[in-house]
Amino acid sequence: MALINPKKREVQVKIVYYGPGRGGKTTNLEYINRKFKKRILNEMVTVKTYGDRTLFFDFLPFDIGEIKGHSIKIQLYTVPGQVKYNATRRLVLRGVDGIVFVADSMDLRREMNIRSLQNLKENLETFNKNIFNIPLVMQYNKRDLADEGIPILSEETLQKDLNSRLNAPYFQASAIRGDNVAATMKKIIALTVSSLRKKLQ
Repeated sequence: MALINPKKREVQVKIVYYGPGRGGKTTNLEYINRKFKKRILNEMVTVKTYGDRTLFFDFLPFDIGEIKGHSIKIQLYTVPGQVKYNATRRLVLRGVDGIVFVADSMDLRREMNIRSLQNLKENLETFNKNIFNIPLVMQYNKRDLADEGIPILSEETLQKDLNSRLNAPYFQASAIRGDNVAATMKKIIALTVSSLRKKLQ
């Protein structure tokens, strides 16, 4: 649940980018960090694990108003994608308010996407959270690889594998080019803030 700081009259909202290793979570945050430099309050923090990374930074969006007279501060996090860092992933999910699931569109990553989504569901359950009740946006990343002749999964396959039951909003994206990175982020912020407003009423 979002942290409310009555002294600062601020609501801190935590959004986590989740998904398989090398799927583009870090690239999403790096793009946001460059593109919205003026709205970012501090340096992006990178915690490196061997061969993987966890990132986070505070993001200050405007034009989303207030919650009960409190200003809104967004924190964006990524989790390490590799299976061996599951304890870290679980730790990063603690207190999460909204999630972007970054799926890898490469054909050969199909099974990893499915396993990673299942892992997200299980890790949320350790905090008594249900994947069906949390603000969630799907991002089908690396669509640009099709231009290089690399086999990618169709939108239909990704939807069937990952989103047929969840029915979450989704975007086809290329984090490396920035396609739909901002749109994904804006959608998850809007869903999360709307959900928190309802809870706090």
